[in-house]
Amino acid sequence: MRYPIAIEPGSDTTAWGVVVLDLPGCFSAGDSREDALIQAEEGVIAWIATALDAGQGIPEPSHIEALRAARPESEGWLWALVKVDPAMLDDTLERVNISLPHRVLHRLDGRARQAGETRSGFIARMAIEGREPTSAA
Repeated sequence: MRYPIAIEPGSDTTAWGVVVLDLPGCFSAGDSREDALIQAEEGVIAWIATALDAGQGIPEPSHIEALRAARPESEGWLWALVKVDPAMLDDTLERVNISLPHRVLHRLDGRARQAGETRSGFIARMAIEGREPTSAA
C-alpha cells in the first residue's frame, strides 16, 4: 500500500513540510527533502498504528492526480508516495513462545487477574498503551 504525500519545499530558513491528505491530521516536516520523506514515513506508520489501536478504520490511498486536482493551493509542491508494509495492518493472532522467570510470570498473572484480563490480553494492552504498569506497593 502506498500513500501519496504532498511536500511543500523548504528553504534556508524553513523546513520541508509534508501533508498526508488521506490521513486526517497526519503531517510532518524535515530540514531536507530526504529528511522530510523519512519523517513522512514515520508519521504515516504512527498514524495508522494509533488508528488501529483505537479500533478505527484505515482510509484507502487516493490517486495523486485526484488529490492534486482537489488542492489548488499545493501548486508548486512535490508529490511522492510513502510505502506502508501490509503486515502492520494484519491483526491475525499469532502464538508466541516467551521465557520468563517463574516469579515474573507469577507477578504478571496477578496483575492480569487484577485488571480482569488474560495474560495475553494484559501483555497486548501494555504494549499498545506504550507504558509500563505501575509497581505494586
